[in-house]
Amino acid sequence: MTVIGRRQVTLGLGCGLACGAGALAASADRPPKRRPVLRPKRRPEHWAGTPPETLPETPPKIRPKPRPDPGFHAWIAGFRKRALAEGIAPATFDRAFAGAEYLSRVTVTDRAQTAPRRPLDAYIARAASPDRIRIGAAKLKRHRRLFDRLEARFGVAREVLVAIWGMESGFGAMTGKTPVISALATLAFEARRAAFFEAELVAALRILEAGDIGPGALRGSWAGAMGHMQFMPSTWLAHAVDFDGDGRRDIWSAEPGDALASAANYLRASGWVAGAPWGLQVRLPGGRDPLVTRSIAEWRARGVTPARGGELPDHGAARLILPDGAGGRAFLLFANTRALRAYNDSIKYALGVGHLSDRLAGGKPLVAAEAELDFEARQALQAALTRAGFDTGGADGVFGHRSTAAIRDWEAAEGLPVTGVASRAALERLGG
Repeated sequence: MTVIGRRQVTLGLGCGLACGAGALAASADRPPKRRPVLRPKRRPEHWAGTPPETLPETPPKIRPKPRPDPGFHAWIAGFRKRALAEGIAPATFDRAFAGAEYLSRVTVTDRAQTAPRRPLDAYIARAASPDRIRIGAAKLKRHRRLFDRLEARFGVAREVLVAIWGMESGFGAMTGKTPVISALATLAFEARRAAFFEAELVAALRILEAGDIGPGALRGSWAGAMGHMQFMPSTWLAHAVDFDGDGRRDIWSAEPGDALASAANYLRASGWVAGAPWGLQVRLPGGRDPLVTRSIAEWRARGVTPARGGELPDHGAARLILPDGAGGRAFLLFANTRALRAYNDSIKYALGVGHLSDRLAGGKPLVAAEAELDFEARQALQAALTRAGFDTGGADGVFGHRSTAAIRDWEAAEGLPVTGVASRAALERLGG
């Protein structure tokens, strides 16, 4: 959803729009209180960072069974009365629903979002993959004049917009082909988040009434997120911009100007501070003091420094998080991270977009945490865990959910703090 919508099914915009590393990671991912978001809750993890040409529209290995449901058509009849009471014209409703159908694959994808989430390392690696950095750099060059105008009007850095563009739709290569009316009607009918999706469905009908697009072209992700930047319909109503002046707020066009401007407008409305960074990776001098917001002067006094050296920049109060858990990477987050989380309310998403934007601006990869292991040491740790009776599924050096779970189970069995972090201390204790 991003954007847009705030609510993740992360909709992400967001499900491509839609919508751990231990206790600290879970706490770090808990969103602060803020105004209601405009997008569903979490996008399926298989979308994040997947190259557009390989991105499935439903989770892999799931074969939804077609399910004609007479109750769906009865629900549409009831919804028609509610939509007309909201001011939707009967002709608009009937035109929009003329070809509407129940989409069983949409409900399968929605329910699959309860699957385990990808660890931060894997998420960041995909978010800022070499291909994504390369394509993003080409987009910055190709649309340089457009980004000059966007920055002048909205104050949002071009690299941030391109990073979101890449994360949401593979730079427009994968905006979604699912009929939005059918997708939203299916989700509203299923009732898991009926009120949210019914409101989005009414918003989609208002888009059709505005005349910016017709019913046949109103397509998007499985959760109703649309266009280059994966707006939910309610976000389109609130923040879409006719940047090229053609009389339409066209976030679906092959030309990305209106979509990028709409995303910039949304970020500005969400509190984006022009000229300020989202955050930065830092090193801590000793103990851990996560989930605390302090002034930069206080962080400097505590010995916190940028991970690559130098002095902390002062862009206002900053919050310290340890998304990898104790012993992992540390980040200070400035106010602009809140704007990114308004787009997609996930700390991983904010870190992914932030780091990708840094790389597009010429920044370097993240610095490995002191407690992290190299590839060979990770293999050794997996082998040691397996020998101790905590199966990692193989010693391939890649710490996914199974290896992380093995560490957590071993830590619990040993009476240690449960972090799930592949650390040198764990390897040494296991005798690896």
